[in-house]
Amino acid sequence: MKQTRNIAIFIPHLGCPFRCCFCQQQKISSAWHPPSLAQVKEDIETALLTIPPEYEVEVAFFGGTFTSIPEKLQNDYLESVQPYLDQGQINGIRLSTRPDAIDMKRLGELKQRGVTTIELGVQSVDEEVLKLSERGYQPDQVIRSCQMIHAAGIKLGIQLMIGLPGDNLQKDLETTRQSIALAPAMVRIYPTLVIAGTQLEKAFRAGNYLPLSLKEAVNITAAMYLLFTQAHIPVIRMGLHPSEELQDSDTVVAGPFHPAFGELVLQKVALDQARCLLDMYLLQNTSRQSITL
Repeated sequence: MKQTRNIAIFIPHLGCPFRCCFCQQQKISSAWHPPSLAQVKEDIETALLTIPPEYEVEVAFFGGTFTSIPEKLQNDYLESVQPYLDQGQINGIRLSTRPDAIDMKRLGELKQRGVTTIELGVQSVDEEVLKLSERGYQPDQVIRSCQMIHAAGIKLGIQLMIGLPGDNLQKDLETTRQSIALAPAMVRIYPTLVIAGTQLEKAFRAGNYLPLSLKEAVNITAAMYLLFTQAHIPVIRMGLHPSEELQDSDTVVAGPFHPAFGELVLQKVALDQARCLLDMYLLQNTSRQSITL
């Protein structure tokens, strides 16, 4: 099976009907304005020069709620990719959206226009966490949307966040278990950061929100990672991409930001597994010595 490379096109906060308490897409993605169609084509052609032929390639529209932007603009973006699909240079289109921003009719149209993967910004399936985060939808909408994406024959990706207001380890593990039941093809896990200019920053400065420590975030993500991998669901990203904007000292006010967060999680998993094997080895050898004596 070929590996996939994404050509990321960022449409910062475009189309999103809500402003979640943690959200500041411009600072997260370092993209401040939606790209023109000419810019999309230029980005695709530049990226294609660097991708080896053995990879599958998807153009990925990230950063906004793609299916909530005006339909004409949606179609214009999708049509700008069509020549590369027709020539076999691109294998599909990936987009991100919200669970409450899709329906079967639009999913069918998206598939006809080359959309192969939809990543849903689920974040959590806990009702209290969704409410406190001002997501604007209920857990049952998440389930329905995932089912619709499967029914449309489009690959499902799920994006989750840990450390949101009202969240805890038990809720994160329950969100993981429910996400596994929804059978995504891939998952991303992001720790919540307090970004300058957000409602979450106001709550943090008022003493009403306490972010996870880096150690807590790594431990929780490691536990979720193990559950997903045991279910044969790949976790394709852990932690935000360390853009220049994110690494600016004024952007992240608080929270478990680390430019190699995913590596920290994998190291934690490997260390725990090594300790488990060592404990088993010592236990077996101790038992044998007892029998010999």
